[in-house]
Amino acid sequence: MSERKWRGESAFDVVNLVLGIGLMLTPWAFGFRAIEVASRNAWIAGGLIAAIALFALFAFAEWKEWVNLLLGLWVVISPWALGFDTSISAVATRTHGLLGLIVAVLAAVDIWMAHHVPPRRAA
Repeated sequence: MSERKWRGESAFDVVNLVLGIGLMLTPWAFGFRAIEVASRNAWIAGGLIAAIALFALFAFAEWKEWVNLLLGLWVVISPWALGFDTSISAVATRTHGLLGLIVAVLAAVDIWMAHHVPPRRAA
């Protein structure tokens, strides 16, 4: 499926755009800006999620949803992969986990919907 018109799936891209921007702002909003590795991860991953979601709004390509799925999963596991000190950065760990999970689930549902188009009714 290379093209799509504005449909319910586009709403997922809008939500992912907001979540990506939100992830970028979490170091300031939740006070973990001083934790450099967590902050950088939030800025970079959030920016990538937002950029991919923005591109997906204008031109659907399934690879963009797969990239957001992988980015969401990365955000979920990044506190452990990057070694966030969970005793100090519990808020960073929780926000990364929650936002990453939402991004990954939305991307997975969008991918599923692209492959499971309901049959059209005869007019």
